[in-house]
Amino acid sequence: MAAGAGGASIVAMTISHAPRLAHVHVSDAMHHGVLSCAADTPLSMVAAIMAEHHVHCVVVHEGEQADSDSWSVISDRDLMGAAADRIDEPSAGSVAGTSVPHIGSGDSLMRAAQVMAEHDVSHLVVVGEATGRPEGILSTLDVAMVLAAERS
Repeated sequence: MAAGAGGASIVAMTISHAPRLAHVHVSDAMHHGVLSCAADTPLSMVAAIMAEHHVHCVVVHEGEQADSDSWSVISDRDLMGAAADRIDEPSAGSVAGTSVPHIGSGDSLMRAAQVMAEHDVSHLVVVGEATGRPEGILSTLDVAMVLAAERS
């Protein structure tokens, strides 16, 4: 065992003790519900949504229907980038990322981790199996909570 930051112990995991993410569904770990805003929402309002709800991303949708062809995500990192050099941009849609990986609620956390790694993102939009519409958000911290629980 080695001491990590803050005196925490770091324990090396062997393959035989690896968490079984393949047996946990995304729906078991995700945050249900989606905070969203219209593409023309001012960045100050997006910041207020994130701050009020203590979240790291907001789904941005075009028009009244928030289907999978009309949404993107603005993350806290996108917002900070805009604050650093484009704070005068008028809207969430002008700052939100264009590629929004998503995953089905019935998919495994193993698959979710693969998608996050492939796209180098920390959040996935979770879509309903029947509707194909956003139903929640899965973050790397949600996956980490499952990993930590399996160590107990």
